[in-house]
Amino acid sequence: MQKKSPETPRKLNVCVLTVSDTRTEADDNSGRLIRERLEEAGHEVVARIICPDDKNAILKAIESWIGKKEANAIFITGGTGISYRDVTIETIRPFFTKELTGFGELFRYISYAEDIGSKALLSRAAAGAIGEKVVFALPGSVKAVALAMDRLVMPELLHIHYELTKHL
Repeated sequence: MQKKSPETPRKLNVCVLTVSDTRTEADDNSGRLIRERLEEAGHEVVARIICPDDKNAILKAIESWIGKKEANAIFITGGTGISYRDVTIETIRPFFTKELTGFGELFRYISYAEDIGSKALLSRAAAGAIGEKVVFALPGSVKAVALAMDRLVMPELLHIHYELTKHL
């Protein structure tokens, strides 16, 4: 006998992590934009943290959210470039049970075509699943976050969650 697929929820509980050595609550515009886009769509931000560009700090935040059943998705902004301090991708990629390679590819394509041209090459934006949670690692730029959220994330977020949580 097959198990029934879960009903697609209309609201997800999400966590937002800003990775930055300089941002504070007052000037974390990218983290704020992620929260606003999610809340406008009816989702609830259940946790929001700002941490330095440091592998251990990123791990501490991510590991605390991975084990929480009430968290459906994790959004990270910052630390996705190629500078020495940018360690977000190296930190989270080992946790991915499935990587959504199309996200990074499409994000760079849209960035190239509609925004920054060949500078899109420097982005290592990524997404993947950690069990039944989707994780998006977005650049720290407000413009890049808006592009990713509006063009890629928000149109597919509920569908991605459904696919990760359905059990046949």
